Amino acid sequence: MSTLADNKIPSLNAMFRFQWEKAQNCFVLLFPEGMVKLNAGAGEIMQLIDGKKSVQDITNTLNEKFPDAGDLSADVNEFISTAIEKKWLYYE
Repeated sequence: MSTLADNKIPSLNAMFRFQWEKAQNCFVLLFPEGMVKLNAGAGEIMQLIDGKKSVQDITNTLNEKFPDAGDLSADVNEFISTAIEKKWLYYE
């Protein structure tokens, strides 16, 4: 499944910091007002967002890493769209 966003390159908003939080046992997004705990799938996607990889590159990497999960494009696109709406990410 291909979307218009596949060739876009997502980047982390400078107001947020992505990191592993040992106390929470999960990846989180830290920002001045607090923290967002990410589920495992969101953490996998966020680890690949570096301001250089396109949405398609991220999807391809995750499809290779998790071959038994089937096509992950809809999941990746949904997460990135939501993250952009919440201003966690933006497109380069």
